[in-house]
Order: sequence, then C-alpha cells, then structure tokens
Amino acid sequence: MTNTTRRQALLLGGALLGGTALGLTPAAAQTFPTRPITMVVPFAAGGSTDVVARIIAQKMSEGLGQQVIVENVAGAGGSTGAARVAKAEPDGYTILMGTVATHALNPLMLKRKPYDAVTDFAPVSLLVIVPNVLVVHPSLPAKTVPELIALLKADPAKYNYASSGVGTPLHLSGELFKSMAKVSAQHIAYRGSGPALNDVVAGQVPIMFDNLPSASEFIKAGTLRGIAVTTKERAPSFPDMPTIAESLPGYETYTWNAVFAPPKTPKEIVDRLNAEALKAVKDPAVQERLKTFSATVVGSTPEALGEHVKTEIAKWTPVVKEAGVQID
Repeated sequence: MTNTTRRQALLLGGALLGGTALGLTPAAAQTFPTRPITMVVPFAAGGSTDVVARIIAQKMSEGLGQQVIVENVAGAGGSTGAARVAKAEPDGYTILMGTVATHALNPLMLKRKPYDAVTDFAPVSLLVIVPNVLVVHPSLPAKTVPELIALLKADPAKYNYASSGVGTPLHLSGELFKSMAKVSAQHIAYRGSGPALNDVVAGQVPIMFDNLPSASEFIKAGTLRGIAVTTKERAPSFPDMPTIAESLPGYETYTWNAVFAPPKTPKEIVDRLNAEALKAVKDPAVQERLKTFSATVVGSTPEALGEHVKTEIAKWTPVVKEAGVQID
C-alpha cells in the first residue's frame, strides 16, 4: 500500500467512524427515531410558544412512535435555548420550537451573537402564525386604544407595561405602539410570557403586550381586559375585539412558531420531522385547538421556512434600528 493509498484509507475510516459516532449513518437515519426526542422551548412555561409546542409535540409523538418531550430553556430572550439546539448533535434528537425572536430579532439585537439564524440551523417547518394582543388589568380605566392613549398622555411617568423579555416581539410591539401613539410607558422585562402574565393578572403591572394564545383564557375569564389585537385583521376567536390599526393606521405585529434542527442534520431525518410536523398541524383536533386562539396554520417545507427566516430578518431590521434596542 502506498503512502497516498494508506492516507486515503485512514481518512475514509475516520469519516465513517465520525459518521457512526454522530449517528449520521444512512441506517441510523432510516430507523430514526429509536429514543425520545427533546423539543426545546426557549421561553418559560405558560407562554404562547410553550402552548403551541405542547400541542404539536403530543401529536408528533404519536406519528414518530417515540415521545417528544418539551423542555423549557428560558433566558436571553430565547437565545439560550436556541443556542443549545444550534450546538446539539445533528441527529434529530434535539429540536427547537423557534420564533421570530430567536430567528429574526435576536440576531439583529445581540452584540455577542451565540449563533447565526440562517446557517446554524436546519429548517424543518413553519407551523403557525400567531396574533399578539394588548391587554390591561381590569382596574385600569381604559377600555379602548384611544382611551389608553389618552391615559398615557395625561400622566407619562405613571404607567409600566410588561413583556416576555427585552428585544422580544412583545417588547417591540410595545415600543412600536409608543412611537406611533406618541406616548410614554416604562418597559418591564420578564423571563417569559408566563411570569409577566402572572404579575399583570395580579395588578403589579397594568399593561402588557402578549401572544393571544397565552392571554386568551385570562381575557375570557375577565382577569385581563383585551384592548386590541396587533394584526391587520381582527382575530376570529375574538371578533368583537378591534385591531390597534383601527386607531393607529399601519400598526401591525405578530409572531410565529417553527421547528428547527441543528445544522448538518441528515436530510432523511429533517424530512421525517417535517412529515410528522405537517401531520400534526393538519390534524383536525390540533387545528381546532389552535383555532381557539386564532393561530393561523401554515405547515411549510424546510426550504420555505429557510426563505421565511431571511424575509423576517429583512423586515425587522429597520424596526430594530429605529427602536435602538441592543442587548449585551
């Protein structure tokens, strides 16, 4: 055996060994999954992303024949959990329920970027688009957007508003509202939507921008007052609730949820995850649950999700720049 032949043999053997160690052999992809899968939710339990993830994970578990376990890894506006998946083994056993925060806003605002939203993930499927909603504690003397604007203008230093974290879509929804309405309100950042909602329901903070799914039950119970939704159209689950745009023309924000895998995950595994994610969002019982909080079901190809991420980054770039939000 010549030196060149020996070197080629060693390189080939190392590549095969590396592939086996990472679980990336064709056989491994064909038998996937053989053990439970962890779906990382990069926010605290109880928020919109957590709600959607648990609905989808339960249905995907049935199709995959293995349990999809939801694990909440909160911190840094979703970046902590997202970075964990970006660095995970590319074997399909650790996936992410990503959002506009993890894949559009954080990459624009973080000074130290723990991942690249485009190159450090394997897109699986865009699942749903979710409206946001402006809610207040029932004790606040404002029942409409014009009344809230008047209240904030009358006493600019008095009122605070809560969000799920600095730089999240909910934070920027509030900043956009303040800018367009020409009002002031101090932002109070929480580690996720759930803890923020708890304080608003308790009356600790009077105002909040939240995802409609996580706020809807509080609105129905009367423990929060829904003022307006943030999308251009009214939400089907709350047809009597106006849009902010009806009072502030041009106002629009929303969030979305999508499944991502680590980079270099084999195409066979990505395709399997995509197929089960699509089955989940197309299931009538799942759609009925998602419909209750006005989530619009999408269900896309991996390629379409990849393009969606690029489009979202381009859309949010001028908004983030105008808001001047940067995170250490």
